[in-house]
Amino acid sequence: MVIKKGRDKNWIDKLKARWGITSTFQVIIILLVFACTGFSVLYFEEVIFLLLGIPEDKNWWLAMVLFIFITLPLYNILLLIYGFIFGQFKFFWNFEKRFFGRMNFRRKKPPS
Repeated sequence: MVIKKGRDKNWIDKLKARWGITSTFQVIIILLVFACTGFSVLYFEEVIFLLLGIPEDKNWWLAMVLFIFITLPLYNILLLIYGFIFGQFKFFWNFEKRFFGRMNFRRKKPPS
C-alpha cells in the first residue's frame, strides 16, 4: 500500500476550483440542478415521443435525430429554468455561454 504525503483535494474542492465558486452548499445546489434537469429531460423525451407516435425501439435512427434536435435544446432550456428556481441562474447562464462558445455558435473575433 502506497501512502501519499500531503492530502489531495477532495472532489468538492476540485469542483469549486473548476467552477470558480467558494461555497460547498453552492456545489450541492448546482449538482441538484443537473440531476433535476436530467430526470426532467428523460420524462419529457418520453412524452414527446409518445405525442409524435414514434416508438423508440422500431425507429432508432428517427429517435436519435429527434434526440439531437429536440432533447438537447430542451436540456439547455430546462437547465436555465432550474438554475433560476434554485437561485443559480448566473452560474448556469455562464455555463451555457461557455457550452455554446465551444460549439462555435458564437462568432469568433477576426484576427487583428
